[in-house]
Amino acid sequence: MEKIVFEKSDIRDYVKTVISEKIEKLKKFIEFTLEASRDIKKTPKYDSMREEMQEEIYQMQRQLGALNDLKRNMSKVLNTSTEKVQLGSLVITNKARFYISVSLGEFFYEGDRFYAISPESPMAKKMMGMRSGDAFTLNNIHQKIVEVI
Repeated sequence: MEKIVFEKSDIRDYVKTVISEKIEKLKKFIEFTLEASRDIKKTPKYDSMREEMQEEIYQMQRQLGALNDLKRNMSKVLNTSTEKVQLGSLVITNKARFYISVSLGEFFYEGDRFYAISPESPMAKKMMGMRSGDAFTLNNIHQKIVEVI
């Protein structure tokens, strides 16, 4: 990978925006589903349809809780430059780009692929405390840390 300059604060803001957008989208979908469940007319399948919709609403509310947890956890993520891998670090390896923050997974920022991973993930645990130039192997994949931001 060629060396590209990344603004960690921009990536942090982008991750926060993605989480907020997911929360808003899910809230609208929950509201839509609640409205739809109220509009169901009494039919022979009324009870089973209503039960399925309630289960769907319950699952979406759980997802909403998890997203709100991610949003809360993002407030704990440092935005300062770091030499060693820690919470808030942007880690560029010879294979991928990792943002040690919350477990959001893959995202694209300005055309580049990143992985927002929790500090509790095996990958983050393996990299914690490492510096540029350090190498590690996880799941038989060898990576070298090119830069820690």
